[in-house]
Amino acid sequence: MLAGLAQEFKARFGRAPVFGARAPGRVNLIGEHTDYNEGLVLPCAIDRDTLAVVAPRTDARVRAFSRERGEEGSFEATDLRRAGDWLDYVRGAWFALCDAGFPVRGFDVAIASDVPPESGLSSSAALGLALVTAVDGCLELGLDAALRARLAHRGESGFVGVACGIMDPFASSLGRRDCALRIDCRSLEVRPVPLPGSRLRLLIAHSGVTRPLLGSGYGERREQCRRGLAAAVAAGVAPEGATALRDLGPERLPALERALDPLLFRRVRHVVSENERVEAVCAALAAGDLEAAGARLRDGMRSLREDFEVSTPELDALCEIADARPGVYGSRLTGAGFGGCSVHLVAAGAAEEVARDIAAGFERRFGRRPPVHAAVAADGAAALPL
Repeated sequence: MLAGLAQEFKARFGRAPVFGARAPGRVNLIGEHTDYNEGLVLPCAIDRDTLAVVAPRTDARVRAFSRERGEEGSFEATDLRRAGDWLDYVRGAWFALCDAGFPVRGFDVAIASDVPPESGLSSSAALGLALVTAVDGCLELGLDAALRARLAHRGESGFVGVACGIMDPFASSLGRRDCALRIDCRSLEVRPVPLPGSRLRLLIAHSGVTRPLLGSGYGERREQCRRGLAAAVAAGVAPEGATALRDLGPERLPALERALDPLLFRRVRHVVSENERVEAVCAALAAGDLEAAGARLRDGMRSLREDFEVSTPELDALCEIADARPGVYGSRLTGAGFGGCSVHLVAAGAAEEVARDIAAGFERRFGRRPPVHAAVAADGAAALPL
């Protein structure tokens, strides 16, 4: 894919790119809607990448081409204003770098990706991170992986306007092969959690329902979490100094149920219990207990469906079909919900048959065959030699 993208760059811009970078998508095993509540998450980078190849210009013009869209656009690096189009994600990377004080001006850019968009696999974070990594390498800025992740997050949240958490760019930037990452979204501490690759396969199934976060109920769920915390503080059932739902432990759930209206309580209960599930899955993986890890995924799916209400009939079906098959430890939706993908922990020897069964069972219900593929926990974003 890199060689082909470099050739397209040369054909379009009349010169060769001088630097390239890749940034992977990610799948989140457990810990959904906890990142913006300063909680715990357990994602892993996957073997699907967004590539960016770049060459600096002598002016402030940024010309960008997307292979998947077949579109080219441009803007001035000295006049960064949101336009509501796909180029906002490119502008966002420039905005974050300039806002942090780095001398970034004009570039020619070409982008390609095999991370499916609007699928819950973090295509937007991968794009921002690939751009930041390519510019960093080209200009020899010396940014470390965590800072590149924070800049990618700043571009998406501070410029594009997606009120997303830090999980996606951190997973994409700091990914480790054959590992998930336990990320504390308050302290930003990252700890690799080895996956038993000889025994386990990750399957990802696409529901066929896409949802950009800007147009889904994602912002509403964030606001409900904010209101839930405020109500808990006002009722005196949150610990002193609580600043996020992370500060509410499971021992407070009975008091929270009495103090909060039912909808806000369900939202809060999901976040509080989901943090516990992250720790439980980490412990189960460390012990090699895949049955226990899978059970917590199923619990998480139930909570996302009933308490946080972000599932869809298609996602419910993918998980139900898979969990009824021998060799499947557990399933859940991955990403923010409202569409996108499901993730399934499957015994290595059963993965191919389970993938066929998921696709066939879904087709019987919905009349179309969903993409189901195995994913490998991959290394994070990196420069690419040209």
